[in-house]
Amino acid sequence: MTEKTSTLRAPYATVLKPYGQALVELAKRKSNVICLGADLTRQTETDLFRDELGDRFFNGAMSEQNLMGVAAGLARSGHQVFVNTFGVFATRRPYEQVAMQIAYANLDVKIIGLMPGLSTPGGPSHQATDDIALMRALPNMTVVDVADAREIPQAVEAISAISGPVYLRLKRGEIPVLFDESHQLDLDNVVVVDGVGDSSAEVDLTIFATGMMVAASVAAADALRGVGLEVNVVNVTSLKPLDAAGVLREAGRSKAVLTAENHSIIGGLGSAVAEVLAEAGTGVPLRRVGIRDTFARAFSARYLFEHYGLSSQHLVDTAAALCGRSAPFPEVIDVPQEVGAYSPV
Repeated sequence: MTEKTSTLRAPYATVLKPYGQALVELAKRKSNVICLGADLTRQTETDLFRDELGDRFFNGAMSEQNLMGVAAGLARSGHQVFVNTFGVFATRRPYEQVAMQIAYANLDVKIIGLMPGLSTPGGPSHQATDDIALMRALPNMTVVDVADAREIPQAVEAISAISGPVYLRLKRGEIPVLFDESHQLDLDNVVVVDGVGDSSAEVDLTIFATGMMVAASVAAADALRGVGLEVNVVNVTSLKPLDAAGVLREAGRSKAVLTAENHSIIGGLGSAVAEVLAEAGTGVPLRRVGIRDTFARAFSARYLFEHYGLSSQHLVDTAAALCGRSAPFPEVIDVPQEVGAYSPV
């Protein structure tokens, strides 16, 4: 089995505020880029933009519905607008305005939702566990969820090149580096980032993962390979439009499929993959790992990922049972999270 050499292993080095840096660099080259915030400037990394390009930075305060209207007006005036806040405040709270003022008009507004899913201890008022589902449902909206610090600057460039509205989902703060310098973001295709190098080889399991769950899926795949299972990890960066042909290609050479997302299993990646497989009449067994039909608690992110079944070990247990293995299942090696580094749960 040939491993994809671009995929690194935990503990991962981290980069501080890669999104904020990338947005500043983009705006220096594109004079029509405007940055909007909602009283979360430091928390959304846009303090870097404010400090360097203050004449194009506007704080709309905690009035996200109004902020989306402002973004729409600026976009109609020829600006490319980046709206920055936590994911739950970028989607659930101003959904009507996003739908009717931005998506319906197909405007050049990029909505950046930070602190996705269970990455925040703030409880259901702050946990964006349904944001992908909400934004996938909007016509004209592109939905992107990136895996690491290599992909973030590339994603900023890529979504800037899209003329219509985009929702970009980001972990904030210190971001892990999962891939080496050769890694290229691909919004058009799902990509095997870890697994069997031969594109025609059959595998026991394919894990379709997005965002923060890519690192957890790589750790789970390592444990599963230890008991003789051939496993591919596929990075799904674009949730909408979804590379349906790529999903069918990878599922077609796999005996079983698992999806992994830091989001509700309703309406997110698991639903999207299931829709593709069902409409194609594919009979491959499928299991979805994500947040079940529930609101989560206010607690540490590590606890939440374990409690709600998003850990690497839960991926292993689900996958091993799906592949017909009996308990006890292989254990994921616990990699301590060092200072300045990142290890998946």
